[in-house]
Amino acid sequence: MVKLLIKNRVQILVHISIWMLLYGFAFYPVLNNAQRIPSDLLPKLVAIIALFYINYFYLVPALLLKKNVLFYIMVSLVLLLCSVMVLHHMYEPIIPDNAFFGPGPRRNFGYTPIYRSFISFGIPYVISAILRLYVEWKRNENLRLSVEKESIKSELQLLKAQLNPHFLFNTLNTIYALSVKKSPDTSQAIVDLSELMRYMLYEADKDLVPLNKELDYIKSYIQLQRLRLSDSENVSLKITGEDRGRAVPPLLFISFIENAFKYGTDYKGKTYVKITLTITDESIYLNVKNKIGIFREPSKNSGIGLENIRNQLELIYPALHELKVDNDGNNYEVSLTIYQLKQGL
Repeated sequence: MVKLLIKNRVQILVHISIWMLLYGFAFYPVLNNAQRIPSDLLPKLVAIIALFYINYFYLVPALLLKKNVLFYIMVSLVLLLCSVMVLHHMYEPIIPDNAFFGPGPRRNFGYTPIYRSFISFGIPYVISAILRLYVEWKRNENLRLSVEKESIKSELQLLKAQLNPHFLFNTLNTIYALSVKKSPDTSQAIVDLSELMRYMLYEADKDLVPLNKELDYIKSYIQLQRLRLSDSENVSLKITGEDRGRAVPPLLFISFIENAFKYGTDYKGKTYVKITLTITDESIYLNVKNKIGIFREPSKNSGIGLENIRNQLELIYPALHELKVDNDGNNYEVSLTIYQLKQGL
């Protein structure tokens, strides 16, 4: 019960404010003119409150929210008219002839015309309907946002699940190539891979990771690729700007870099990959450029990583990123700019 009250404290405060306002209007003329309280004032207020919550808890959910608008209006009018008539009959049994046309010689002291009573009952009744409709709209909106958030989270997890095995297969191929050549760098490559896998296991399931950790991951990956390549002279990584206090989704850039190494080696074994990463207060800019090497027949799974990262960017940074891909037949270049990066953890 206490938890329910805490959860709905805003609604409770709104209801209290409404009744303080209505009671204030009702009692102000009496208190201001030092008049006695009319005998029908308290019964009317009790009836207004009863109608307010009958409408709020029962009629609006049962009829109005279920699109039975005409029936709801008819029931409401009948309920309001019956309530007004019953109170008039109990407290003002003698109705003067000119009751609906203002004061006159036959008007009883303290008499309230029926139409005024109907208005005084109707206004809180309408307020209760509006308030309940707003509460239901707000609840549905919160539910929609919650479902949307969970859907995005699930989709991102699916994208990561597709990306990680794809990267792992490529890296294992790298180590396999080193082992076939009986390279002394094979053991170092295994160590580098273990560091990369540790990052993927303990960081990649988070929504955000510190940018400096992501950059360390990229550096380790490039080092692993250099061990595989016969000629890595034209492989470069240039990072400028302050990476502290910044955060990015894990594995955000690796697909572009991985793709460059995959297609940037020519038939002589020479690799041309230039990676530039510029960090500013407003954005982070990644440029990856590689020469197009040996043509490879597209496989069923080719482009999985790039397509996934496109989807991930659309989910995380809608309208806050620019992705450009240029292919002139000799060079392949990717430029990614992300604006308004989230701050660090």
